[in-house]
Amino acid sequence: MDRTFFVLGSVLALLGILAGAFAAHALKGHLSAHQLDVWETGARYHLYQSLALLAVAWAATRWPSTAVNLAGWLFVAGVILFSGSLYLLAVTNVKALGAITPLGGLCFLVGWGSLATAAWRRPPPV
Repeated sequence: MDRTFFVLGSVLALLGILAGAFAAHALKGHLSAHQLDVWETGARYHLYQSLALLAVAWAATRWPSTAVNLAGWLFVAGVILFSGSLYLLAVTNVKALGAITPLGGLCFLVGWGSLATAAWRRPPPV
């Protein structure tokens, strides 16, 4: 799983940087300042969680466990739900999409808790 999460983290980081650049260059002038802020919030958390996946990849080598794997998949789900809903909200202005965003935030929170639990419970390999 360490390779899987490292690849996912790297690809999601690449996509997060693209999302930020896209907003700065292609969306500026087409979206309101508020819509750009929404997009940029999505991109910021997208990048944070991409880096978190790199930490999960490392943790999977140090404390392999279900909790580490759960954290990784929750971070992926969080990016899709949180950042994805904000990207869609920014470009469509469909306010109902905002109801999805907290589910992604919850995935982030539970993922970090799961990662902390894995580190706390698992002794380092000998």
